[in-house]
Amino acid sequence: MRGKAIKYGDNVDTDVIIPARYLNTSDPDELAGHCMEDLDPNFKAKAKPGDIMVAGRNFGCGSSREHAPIAIKASGISCVIAESFARIFYRNAINIGLPILECPDAAREINDGDEVDVDVTTGTIADITTGKTYKSQPFPEFMQQIMASDGLINYVKQRLEK
Repeated sequence: MRGKAIKYGDNVDTDVIIPARYLNTSDPDELAGHCMEDLDPNFKAKAKPGDIMVAGRNFGCGSSREHAPIAIKASGISCVIAESFARIFYRNAINIGLPILECPDAAREINDGDEVDVDVTTGTIADITTGKTYKSQPFPEFMQQIMASDGLINYVKQRLEK
């Protein structure tokens, strides 16, 4: 995955990822249209397919809504890198097939607008702009398969069809 970094700080909660007033739908495109709008009104205009969201500690804290990672993924973000993730967001992201990586150094040092290359199979994060490379713990093979299948439901369906 390669894209421009869109950077946020610590404690980005699910209420700013997708405000509660839009939870009456589960349509990914509609959710994407409102992703981050209360925190970053320009997010929709600046997020391009393949871009990479970078954040600080405790990303995705707050409610357990699955809408938050759906909105991020549907907005074109290919991966989220953070110092740490809230436990339920972490699981929801994997369940819907949104790659996420915990890497404190990368999350702190990558700047907004940097060109970033991510290999989720190895956990390698390269900041092309600065030339720095970071190492995150790669996901186990079965979790990589879940993300490659575009989420847990598709993964299970594919396994049952075999």
